[in-house]
Amino acid sequence: MSSISTPAARPAPAATPNEETRIIGLLVRKLIPFLALIYIVAYIDRSVVGFAKLHMNAAAGISDAAYGLGAGLFFVGYFLCEVPSNLALERFGARRWFARILFTWGVITMAMALISNATHFYVARFLLGAAEAGLYPGILYFLTKWFPLRHRARIIGLLVLAQPAALIITGPIAGWLLSTGGLFGLSNWQTLFVVAGLPAVLLTLPTLRILPETPARAPWFPPADRAWLERELAADAAAYGLKEPVHGNPLRALADRRVLLLALLFLPFPLAIYGLSLWLSTIIKQFGVGDATVGLLSAIPYLFAVAGLLLVPRSSDRHGERHMHIVVVSAAAALTLALSAWVRSPVLQLLFISLSAFSIYPIQAVVWALPGEFLTGASAAVGIATINSLANLGGYLGPYGIGLIKEATGSLAAGLYFLAAVLLFAVVMAYVVRAALPAAPRAAAAR
Repeated sequence: MSSISTPAARPAPAATPNEETRIIGLLVRKLIPFLALIYIVAYIDRSVVGFAKLHMNAAAGISDAAYGLGAGLFFVGYFLCEVPSNLALERFGARRWFARILFTWGVITMAMALISNATHFYVARFLLGAAEAGLYPGILYFLTKWFPLRHRARIIGLLVLAQPAALIITGPIAGWLLSTGGLFGLSNWQTLFVVAGLPAVLLTLPTLRILPETPARAPWFPPADRAWLERELAADAAAYGLKEPVHGNPLRALADRRVLLLALLFLPFPLAIYGLSLWLSTIIKQFGVGDATVGLLSAIPYLFAVAGLLLVPRSSDRHGERHMHIVVVSAAAALTLALSAWVRSPVLQLLFISLSAFSIYPIQAVVWALPGEFLTGASAAVGIATINSLANLGGYLGPYGIGLIKEATGSLAAGLYFLAAVLLFAVVMAYVVRAALPAAPRAAAAR
């Protein structure tokens, strides 16, 4: 491992603490609700298949292993298209590129109502991943232009709130739709796909009208506040030795070993999240309850995830510390997932799954605060996309792995043990990444 370098000390901010709070609050109010709304819709579209499975599999002749494979193929399309998508975002701008992503994935989600066999399912999930590729890393890259490093774990935590929020919304609505005979002449699971995909299409035009490209082009951002933000971002770059070479090749980020190490650190989280979320309705169905109750109970773990996202990233920013937060929270998630597999009581199983959600979701925000310590400019666009695309292969391995394990053992318990073991790998990688990244200027991070 390379030796740890100490960044230069950062100058004091030009704004007082109260002014800084006001400016950051303004940016949060203007940007985060709309970005979170987009991400909520994206997360609903990628995860609604877990509920549709309860009826789609029998109607289309899809086995558990085939479902796991198809659910995971989303992330193969995502992986192949993510870096090109973020390069396109850098070229065409966030407004136009996010609008393109919204429209295409909405149409594909609605088209999943036409699935009639496993092959159709595989193709639709792959295309959905290709269409959505670049949205989440694109938003993360977009946020690097608006928020100083010391605020990013909390800000990303607010964005990641969209994940559990989406599933809190999806569960009850999907449960209700599945308990009906369907609408518009479609079956219940077909109706679910149409209802899920429509909001993405409807958000296309608002995205083009509302989202600003850069701080300099935001009419609601006063020049004095803009100047403060420019100074802070420049100070962050100086503190971490960040410099984007003139006419430099952003694809060099692909060969940066720190990018690859962060991808390995992040991989266990989407693996566990998607492995759990895309099988959660099946786990709860085994409690012996109806579809509507499955939808309601499935929202409980995500309420715990919301609590974790409000607490863990804020703690990381307040203490100016990332490493031990990742270690402790990842270990806690591994323990509670293992306990959820070990217990036999439905109440205890749901409790331990909920505690796992409390840990798994917020730690993503802490991990995503790390790339800004060594990536900037177009290299950040490529590096963030690379980390996310490689790590999100875990989204393929999680659902598919659990499907194979369930077919081989006849039980989901072994699949939950598998997810717990993967989260222990994150604990190991946290120490590896700590040795590879420069030490953060603690005082600046904690302000």
